[in-house]
Amino acid sequence: MLETLVTFFMGLPPWGVLALTFAIAYVENLFPPSPSDVLLVFIGTIVGVGVVGFVPTLIAATAGSVLGFSTAYGLGRRYGDAIADSPLVPFITRDLIAKVKRWFDKYHGLIIIANRFLAGTRAVVAFVAGISRLPFPRTVIYSAVSATIWNAILLTIGVTVGSRWRDVDQYIAAYGWVVTGLIVAGLGIWYYRKQKKR
Repeated sequence: MLETLVTFFMGLPPWGVLALTFAIAYVENLFPPSPSDVLLVFIGTIVGVGVVGFVPTLIAATAGSVLGFSTAYGLGRRYGDAIADSPLVPFITRDLIAKVKRWFDKYHGLIIIANRFLAGTRAVVAFVAGISRLPFPRTVIYSAVSATIWNAILLTIGVTVGSRWRDVDQYIAAYGWVVTGLIVAGLGIWYYRKQKKR
């Protein structure tokens, strides 16, 4: 899939590269996991050779990220209650939603800004933000800040490494596993302490 997308990218005009950049960033928020991070690094190599400009590409990627986040947020806000009442998703309960909402009330800006750096959790964070009915304008601003920083980092890496962009894939994968491991470990410690108090 990755090689097919890369080959397709190579035959696109500048406006096509920007449109596909937008689409890749948008879809990732709704259908994770996707190779969007690696593809953004590859797009950075295209930026590096002057096919498209850095700023327009960053705008396209960030716009896709924010719109995708907003879509997931809207789905959570619209269907969150139905999911909480559905026996098909027993692990999402009203008690859990209330607890997550309290977390968002306390750390909401930090969680949203850190969202882009947490591989594999981006759609979940956006969806739960919608369920928790966080203030939409402020949430979108935090999402835009996070997406701009992350996308700029990936594009800059692509510009820097050039034709060696494939080598970055293993580091991004390792980063994802490390972050996932830290999240799981953190949840495990939290759960253990909670049970110990009981």
